[in-house]
Amino acid sequence: MKLLHIVGNRPQFMKLSTVLQAATRHGNIENIIVHSGQHYDENMSEVFFHELGIPSPQYNLEIGSASDGLQIGIALQKLVPVLSHEKPDCVVIYGDTNTTMAGAIAAKKMHDLCAHVESGMREYVNRAEELNRRVSDLCSDFLLCPLKSAADNLIKERIEEEKIFVTGDVTYDAYFTNSIIAEHSDILSRIEVEPDNYVLITLHRAETVDIREKLVEVVDALTALESSLVFPVHPRTKKRLVEFGLYER
Repeated sequence: MKLLHIVGNRPQFMKLSTVLQAATRHGNIENIIVHSGQHYDENMSEVFFHELGIPSPQYNLEIGSASDGLQIGIALQKLVPVLSHEKPDCVVIYGDTNTTMAGAIAAKKMHDLCAHVESGMREYVNRAEELNRRVSDLCSDFLLCPLKSAADNLIKERIEEEKIFVTGDVTYDAYFTNSIIAEHSDILSRIEVEPDNYVLITLHRAETVDIREKLVEVVDALTALESSLVFPVHPRTKKRLVEFGLYER
């Protein structure tokens, strides 16, 4: 059996690491990895493949930064010949990104079976990720849900029940599988932070960082904290902090 995995951002790399570990326990599965290039910075991409022991992708579509529509269009254009050449038994897509939707549509158009990892998750709000989830679920043949509530969402949407599987959360699995990496990391000493005495910050949602007033409020709150702050800055966030005159703060 040949599985073709399509990934493109950090959460997908973590999910992929867990699925690959399970797949490699079955000697009759060939795994092909396609990296869309949606995340391309070394700290957003390569470091995950290195630290999580993920094999180098056989394909990198290099779609880079662009509008949602352009990213999906470029990914579709480049995925079709890959699927035509590889002829996978099943395409595996992950999460709710533009990469996910492009993979789902490409598989559907090429008449390939498609499995959606993290299927059925809903916010019921008008967001790009929600559209990606819904389209990906509609295009998929195997809907792999992390929670029963996710499966219930699909049933309410009249998805055929025989397509729905409650598998558990592979991100949760990744935490347990890869926690030994954190135990052996020297990151705290390298950045001179005491264990259990710091606040870790992640900040990259467009709804927050692209609006100056909201980002000012976040920066105000963070700079008021007395604890040490550890802030691995997303490229998008850094760009906005500089643009809005907040980076030095």
